[in-house]
Amino acid sequence: MSRPVSRVLTLLELLQAGGVRSVAELAERLGVAERTVRRYVDHLVDLDVPVESVRGRYGGYRLAPGHRMPPLMLSDDEALAVLLSLVAGRRTGITAAAGTAGETAAAKVRRVLPERLRHRLDAVLDSLTFTSAPAGAAESTASAAPEAAVLLPVADAVRHHRPLAIRYTGGSGERTLYPYGLVAHAGRWYVTGRDLSVGADRTFRLDRVHGARVLPGTFEPPPGPGPAERVLTALATAPYRHEVTVRVRGTAEEIRARLPGSVAVVAEETGGDGASGSGGPDAGPWCRVEIRAERLDWLPGLLASLDRPFVVERPDELRGLVADLAGRLMDAARGTPPPHD
Repeated sequence: MSRPVSRVLTLLELLQAGGVRSVAELAERLGVAERTVRRYVDHLVDLDVPVESVRGRYGGYRLAPGHRMPPLMLSDDEALAVLLSLVAGRRTGITAAAGTAGETAAAKVRRVLPERLRHRLDAVLDSLTFTSAPAGAAESTASAAPEAAVLLPVADAVRHHRPLAIRYTGGSGERTLYPYGLVAHAGRWYVTGRDLSVGADRTFRLDRVHGARVLPGTFEPPPGPGPAERVLTALATAPYRHEVTVRVRGTAEEIRARLPGSVAVVAEETGGDGASGSGGPDAGPWCRVEIRAERLDWLPGLLASLDRPFVVERPDELRGLVADLAGRLMDAARGTPPPHD
């Protein structure tokens, strides 16, 4: 690209940042004379880019709303953020109302990406898994996305099964990780894999990773659960103040429909009656449900919403809270509405 053309595009990028830019400021940023800045502005106007001249002491140039969108100048990080937002919106359904607009917009951005960035973006998309997050949770996925300097090497390591060195908040030094997968869940991004420093599987939030680099060599991912299931299990079994165990009547599939994997670990018990009976909530197998929580006050309502028989095994405090809720519901059912004024 010739130098004058490059400077004209740089001028457009500066104006797209918003606000009024003085001629002196633009000349300094571009390294040219003020008269040259005015000539570059004329070039943009000739291309139908709506540049306005603002007079006065604080005058200069700014972009005005036009009948069509002017060309966009995106950095690597900005292009990656736009594409990931479009992909996340399409996969989670929040851009479904736009029809094919999201797909065509993503295709247009991809078409003008440098080849090196397009290949790295493909690595992210091939490595990325989305969980079935609750409605609305995906809306913040793009805003919580990690920096490209972290995301791109992590995705490359996942895609090619290569070891990864990361620096994590609160840790000392680098950790070496065999990354199994890259997962987007409820507005956050995670990498799950084998942490060689402790010899165990771990899940790390990418927004807490301050550095990532791919190491030489390869590894073979182990069989077993997929990356999304590993992340959900890790979130459900993370240490919290209370460890809750409840037995609920119903199949594991029925209970998981109400209690997602990020909230509870559900295991169907063996050796029970196993009879399906009439198929109602009072028939069928029992499941053991384990929940970790910082507070217990929200659990009685959650258990009641299952609309199935359940038995609280621990903690005793939860039994008292369930009894209190049952008492309040009985009082409400037997009571009469207050008289009108």
